Amino acid sequence: MAVSHSSINQNPELPIVSSQNLGWESLFIEEYQQPSGGMEFQAEVDPVIVLSLTPQPHRIYQRMGDRHHIGLYRRGDLCITPTGIPSSYHAEGDDHYLYVKISSTFLQQVAEEALELNPDRVEVMPAFQVRNPQLEQLLRLLQTELYQGGQMGRLYVESLANALVVNLLQDYSATHPHIAQFNGGLGDRKLLEVTRYIDEALDQDIKLADLAQLAEMSQSHFSRLFKQSMGLSPHQYLLQQRVERAKQLLKHTNQSLVEIALACGFDSHSHFARQFRQITGITPKAYRVN
Repeated sequence: MAVSHSSINQNPELPIVSSQNLGWESLFIEEYQQPSGGMEFQAEVDPVIVLSLTPQPHRIYQRMGDRHHIGLYRRGDLCITPTGIPSSYHAEGDDHYLYVKISSTFLQQVAEEALELNPDRVEVMPAFQVRNPQLEQLLRLLQTELYQGGQMGRLYVESLANALVVNLLQDYSATHPHIAQFNGGLGDRKLLEVTRYIDEALDQDIKLADLAQLAEMSQSHFSRLFKQSMGLSPHQYLLQQRVERAKQLLKHTNQSLVEIALACGFDSHSHFARQFRQITGITPKAYRVN
């Protein structure tokens, strides 16, 4: 379900925008902008990452379990709270941040499949006011997708979520995990099965988990091996194939642009037009008349 403009709230006590109604299973994301003040939080069952979006630095007093921190938070600073730890903060100045809660089940799954860790012993370490360009970039991409109402589809969000957890555990876990290496890409049989499945399901919201299950491997491994084989990420390949299908329909049918957009798996005419032009350099209408 796409986020409508009414879902973007200006009440400082409510989230500006939320993933609540987007059906994202691995992540829950909200963006907040609040005046000076503080809050207390009970221990969460899922780890939380907070990305500072504040345009001007401001001082924050924080507590996480028995740890305390006072710092001048800037745009891009991260705070990581593990499961089972109560926390609180008090901000001196307007606070603007992205709140990201990661499903513990999903985190354990990625830890086991992508990093070969015992899922029952995975432990995210607490962190105050850290900088991590990789995590920040992934969170920014998720923020953009949040504002677009999940327009790019679940395959895109799941790919970002996998990368987010892998980076989080590599840099902020109690162990020192490594990414299991698989060389050579997908085998011919699996590659054919996956690409045929994509071709037959272009009008559907294809999930990364479904493609990985078809290839009989973890989502993280599948994404890496697919890119080795095709030179494109699964999401990029899916977009390419949707545009190719749209080209055929534009040239050989009288379907409207809206009908073609839905038949090719785009959630709206505007999304279709934007992606089509980004890949081909021209609009769908211009392509049809050429």
